[in-house]
Amino acid sequence: MKIVVLDGYTLNPGDLNWDGMSQFGDLTVYNRTTYDDEVIIKNIGNADIVFTNKTPINKHVLSKVTSLKYIGVLATGYNVVDIKTAKQHNVVVTNVPDYSSVSVAQFTMALMLELCHHVGAHNDAVQKGDWIKSEDFSFWNYPLIELAGKTLGLVGFGKIGRATAKLAEAFGMHILVYNRTIYPEFENSNLKFVTLDELLKTSDFISLHSPLTDETNGIINKNAIGKMKQGSFLINTSRGPLVNESDLAEALNKGNLAGAALDVISKEPMQENNPLLGAKNCIITPHIAWAPKEARQRLMQITVDNLNAFLNGNPVNAVN
Repeated sequence: MKIVVLDGYTLNPGDLNWDGMSQFGDLTVYNRTTYDDEVIIKNIGNADIVFTNKTPINKHVLSKVTSLKYIGVLATGYNVVDIKTAKQHNVVVTNVPDYSSVSVAQFTMALMLELCHHVGAHNDAVQKGDWIKSEDFSFWNYPLIELAGKTLGLVGFGKIGRATAKLAEAFGMHILVYNRTIYPEFENSNLKFVTLDELLKTSDFISLHSPLTDETNGIINKNAIGKMKQGSFLINTSRGPLVNESDLAEALNKGNLAGAALDVISKEPMQENNPLLGAKNCIITPHIAWAPKEARQRLMQITVDNLNAFLNGNPVNAVN
C-alpha cells in the first residue's frame, strides 16, 4: 500500500515522527507541495492513501488519481478537498476534530493579555535602553488593562469557545455568547446567550470561534464594528474571512476600536497588500494557535487512528 503526505512540514518540522503511518505501508512524505494541479497529481502518483493539510485536492486532481481510496485531512477544516467529488469517486475523506481546543483557548487568552499589557513592546523598550534612561522607577507606553469585571463576547460556542469561556471566567470576566444553538445548561449568573447585536454593543472584548460558513463570512464588517463599544477589542483565532479586513483596518486607524489581535487572516501566507499590515494597535501572529507540540502530537495520533479505522472497514471522523 502506498501512502503519501503532501505537506508534512507544518505538522512535523522534525520534532515528531511518522512511524505511526509508516507501519501501514510504503510512506512518502513531501515537506511541501506546490499548489499546482499537475504537481499535486505527480506527487500523489498511484498512492492508495493521501494526507493533506492545506494542499488542495480538487475535482481535476481527483479525476486523475484513480488509485486513491482515502484522503486524510491533517486539520479540522476540510475545505481544501472537494468532498462531493471524492464521494463520487468512492474516496473516503476524514478530518481531525478537537485536537487543539485547549491550545487555541490558551492562545486566545495570550492575545487578550497582550492587548492588555503589551508585554512584547515593553520588553523591546527595556532592551532598547528606555528603562535605563527613565527618570522614574517604572514606565508604560500603553494603557494597562485589568480583565476582572470586563465582559468577553464569544461568537461561537464549540469546544474552543467553551474552553475559552472557562479560562476567561478564571480571570473574573463576564461571558456573553452568540451561537446558532443555545445551550441552557451552560448559562449561569456569569454566562448568558444573547443576540449578536447585544454582544457587539456590550462586550469589552470580542473573540471569534465560529466555523467559516456563508452566514459567518464577513460577520465582522463595517456595520458590526459600528455597533461595538468604543474602546473595545477584537480577537480572531478562528478563520480569517470572518473579518472584513479593510473595514477592521479602517476602524483601527480611526481609533474606533482600541485594538485587535489576529492569528488568522483571509489569505495565508499573508500578502504584502493586506490592509491590516501596519494598522494601528493590531497584533498579528502567523496562524500558530493550533501548533504547540502537544496539540500536534494529538493531531498525529488521531490521524493514525483514523487511518487504522478506515483500513479495518470502520471509518471514523469521515466528512463525506
